[in-house]
Amino acid sequence: MIERIETGQRMSKIVKHNGVAYLCGQVGDGATIAEQTRECLSRVEALLETAGSSPEQILQAIIWVADMADFAEMNAVWDAWLPEGHAPARACGEAKLARPELKVEIIITAAC
Repeated sequence: MIERIETGQRMSKIVKHNGVAYLCGQVGDGATIAEQTRECLSRVEALLETAGSSPEQILQAIIWVADMADFAEMNAVWDAWLPEGHAPARACGEAKLARPELKVEIIITAAC
């Protein structure tokens, strides 16, 4: 069975199937990539809780940054947030994001 949570015309915020939660991409507000990453991860955490999951259960993270020059700053926030010993499979690349003010978008897949 597929369960869709907070579904709109274009997307669901969470799709659950066979004990796995797929989160839609999350972005955050703020002037710096650190601020945006912190808010983004706060949103990820809230969605994981809604899905019956947690940061310890993240299987994969895909991270898009608007400028790889911000990679280290984003990683510092990510590393401080991620529970020790629970690093997921992860990819990070540079991409043009949906709005020019966005600096980071994070897509999470987690066990639930």
